[in-house]
Amino acid sequence: MTDYKFEGWLGLDASSAEGKMQWGEFEPKPWEETDIDIKISHCGICGSDLHTLRSGWGPTLYPCCVGHEIVGKVVRIGSEVKHLALGDRVGVGAQSDSCCGRMGKPCEACDAGQENYCPNKHVGTYNGVYLNGGKSYGGYATYNRVPARFAVKIPDGVSSAEAAPMLCGGVTTYAPLKHHGAGPGKTVGIVGLGGLGHFGVMWAKALGADKVVVISRTNAKKEDALKMGADEFIATAEDPKWGKTHANTIDLIVCTVSQTDMPVQDYFNLLKFDGVFVQVGLPDDGFPTFQQKPLIFKRIKVTGSLIGSPDDIREMFDLALAKGVKPWISTIPMKNANQAIIDFEKGAPRYRFVLENEPETKASL
Repeated sequence: MTDYKFEGWLGLDASSAEGKMQWGEFEPKPWEETDIDIKISHCGICGSDLHTLRSGWGPTLYPCCVGHEIVGKVVRIGSEVKHLALGDRVGVGAQSDSCCGRMGKPCEACDAGQENYCPNKHVGTYNGVYLNGGKSYGGYATYNRVPARFAVKIPDGVSSAEAAPMLCGGVTTYAPLKHHGAGPGKTVGIVGLGGLGHFGVMWAKALGADKVVVISRTNAKKEDALKMGADEFIATAEDPKWGKTHANTIDLIVCTVSQTDMPVQDYFNLLKFDGVFVQVGLPDDGFPTFQQKPLIFKRIKVTGSLIGSPDDIREMFDLALAKGVKPWISTIPMKNANQAIIDFEKGAPRYRFVLENEPETKASL
């Protein structure tokens, strides 16, 4: 038994995405000696939260407490946990469990430290079901219970508020940039300058890319992009010649937007021979259709990338410390979570909202 309650903002149906979550108590996964309990101090707001609340990616397991950019301190620790201690400041991203070889067959992904690509069991930090039958609840809450393997110690020098959005938004762009060789000699394009895209710009510069190009609809965020380190800005709705002007100039594009009507064919034309297009945004209605000619004539690769592993998160924090990468955030009291998701959906963040628990959270119901 614990002397604290697991309470949080619960989505009870699809209308909860309209700012109608309700504060209540929930039952965390049954305790295992490989688990930890975290007293949450901060939780970032991610677009995935809204998709899930409204059942945009399939039926949601209501009641659902979203939030998978969780930061807090360890207040309970299982006897089998060796890499953490009580009081450690830790973070949990978008995944909270994988098979880890526990389903009667080996798992190359888990063995290689790529748990985010586990083909046997991928448990999201919320709206998932653990191997022991327990349900996963996220970080718009007071406490979180999670298998310790998926909790990463946050290094000194990275504040809790800044660490939170890195745990999903940050690593979702860091991982594909690192994997596909963003660095010296490369020109990197980032489609969309939102919560994900602003991280993409800063990681590409931190990794040493020669040039970073932001691709957006209008010039509204151009000044911000340049402050983040972008070298060039393409406004597709304001420059009718953008496709021809910038054709065959980019080595790697990371697309962070989640729209089915985005002009992917034109994005492909921006790539050089052997260029790579990586989709990390996940539209509710699927990826746009496209013609295969650029794939054949320029040998470009179209691929995707899914969040990041605990090891990716550790690497990302190391890079943030080494290069001074700090997200652009606004902190919001946890009690105001309903208004925060409404404002998020309207595109208000510049560029990431982070919910912050008061010393003793009391929700305004």
